[in-house]
Amino acid sequence: MPLPGEVFETGLTLTPRVDRYAMITVKMCRYSVPARFIGHKIRVVLRSAELIAYDGRMEIARHPRLTGRGEERIVLDHFLEVLLRKPGAFAGSETLDQARVDGSFTTTHEALWAAAKSALGDIEGTKVLVQVLLLHRHLQHADVIAGVRAALAVGAFTRDVVALEARKVAETGGRSPTVSADTPIPEPPPPAPDPQVTCLTMRRVAQLPLDNRPLPVLEAWDQLLRGPRKDPQGRAPVPDR
Repeated sequence: MPLPGEVFETGLTLTPRVDRYAMITVKMCRYSVPARFIGHKIRVVLRSAELIAYDGRMEIARHPRLTGRGEERIVLDHFLEVLLRKPGAFAGSETLDQARVDGSFTTTHEALWAAAKSALGDIEGTKVLVQVLLLHRHLQHADVIAGVRAALAVGAFTRDVVALEARKVAETGGRSPTVSADTPIPEPPPPAPDPQVTCLTMRRVAQLPLDNRPLPVLEAWDQLLRGPRKDPQGRAPVPDR
C-alpha cells in the first residue's frame, strides 16, 4: 500500500522548563535555547538523532541528540543578548569554547575581536564583536565572513561597516544577502470531511410501508385539561388557575 500523505511524528514530545541559564534538561542531557525563554515551558520533540525545541509552533532551537549522561550542547547565538549586556563573561565562557570547536566562531571572528579590543579595550571591543555576531541572524554566514575580512582590510571593524561590506559581496554574487530567521511552518491540512453516517432508525423507517390512516382527533382529550385536578393525598380537588 502507498504511504500516507500525512507526516507521522515518531519523536517523543516533552515540555521542559528553561532554567536560569537558558538550558533545558532532557534525558539527563542539557541543551541551550534562546535566553529570552528563561523561566518558560517549551515543547520539545526528541527524535533518534536530533532534538527540536518549539515555542508554540515556532522552532526556536535544533540540536543533535546527545547520548552521554550529563553532556551539554550550547549554541553561541542563544546568548548574544546576554553577552551584549555582560561582555566580560564572554572570554572564558563554555559557549565560546563550544563555538570554536564546532566552527561557528572562526579565525576571522578572532581577528575582528582582536582588532576591536586593541582599539577600544576589552569591554567595548567585545561588544562590537557581539554586534557583528548578531548579523548572522539576518545575513548569510559566508557574506558576513567576507564582510569582516573586507572591513579589516580597510582598518574598520564596526557592525555597520561589516553589514555594508557583506551586502556588497551578496550583490556582487547576484543573490539576496538576507536570510529568514524563522523557518516557515506549513499550515496544517484541512480536516477531511466526516463520512456520511446513516442512522439505523431512519433506515428502518424508510423501509416501512406508507401510513394512509387519518390523523387522530384529540379534542375530546382537552376536557381532561379543563377539569379539576385530584390531590394525590385525597384532599379536595385543586382548581386550575
